[in-house]
Amino acid sequence: MARKTYTPQQKEAARAARAEKVEQMHDELSAAVDALMQSGQWLRWLDFLGSFHRYSFNNTMLIQVQCPHATQVAGFKAWQAKGRQVRKGEKGIRIFGKPFRLVSETDEATGETTRKAIKCPPPVVSVFDISQTDPIEGVEQLTAPVAQLQGDDHAALYERISEWMTGQGWTVTREQIPGESNGYCTVDGTRRIVVDADLSDAHAAKTAIHEAAHAILHTDEEGKLTNEPDQATRELEAESVAYVVAALHDLDTSDYSVGYLASWSGGQADTIKATAVRVQEAVHLIADALTDEDQDEEAAG
Repeated sequence: MARKTYTPQQKEAARAARAEKVEQMHDELSAAVDALMQSGQWLRWLDFLGSFHRYSFNNTMLIQVQCPHATQVAGFKAWQAKGRQVRKGEKGIRIFGKPFRLVSETDEATGETTRKAIKCPPPVVSVFDISQTDPIEGVEQLTAPVAQLQGDDHAALYERISEWMTGQGWTVTREQIPGESNGYCTVDGTRRIVVDADLSDAHAAKTAIHEAAHAILHTDEEGKLTNEPDQATRELEAESVAYVVAALHDLDTSDYSVGYLASWSGGQADTIKATAVRVQEAVHLIADALTDEDQDEEAAG
């Protein structure tokens, strides 16, 4: 079959129509997060997430290099306080501690004791991912109220995204991933995207788009993590891209994406709206690549 040709006007009209739809979907996603926050279950989950320390860029890099599938990280005692125990024999993720220590000083005249911070070389400390822990018996365990996607990948999005990212110099594979992570994108220059082998085809497709968005938006030309944005914003951008690109191909990921975004946004829809420009740029980049692929398949058929 001959390749179907489009006039420049038709191509521009198609892109304009898609741009309007993409913007609308991003707004709808923010509204869905707002609606979800009426649930008390979500407020408890957000409180739980808020108890995790926010790591610096350097420590984020160290965590991702040593444990690419890490999702929730805390120290040994911090995990115990959260009702989980680090398994015996687990190797800690080594990061830098705080570059100061607190000392007490007593005023000889008044006898008043005060504490102040004194700068010091940051110590090396160990933290652990949730995949390295087990629930402590008898302690309630909070989990994210999200539902993984079930069913088929009717648009072959996983295969198509994989082929496109391979063309960009990345490898995409499906492997067993410990813990709760569905996939990860390396940030150490190795340019690897890994999707959990146990996922349904539909969820694997969504995850592949999510990780591709990380590669596009959050790594530099060498495949290394960029300084900005912070981790929460990175996750908001990647999952928003996955939701929109999947929806453009009739794969509804809202059962998972809305809850995921609520978690990382702290329930604040405005933070999702703030990512609109970068999200839409990434969506159009991926959508254009898949559109070109569609036309190639049509010509080959």
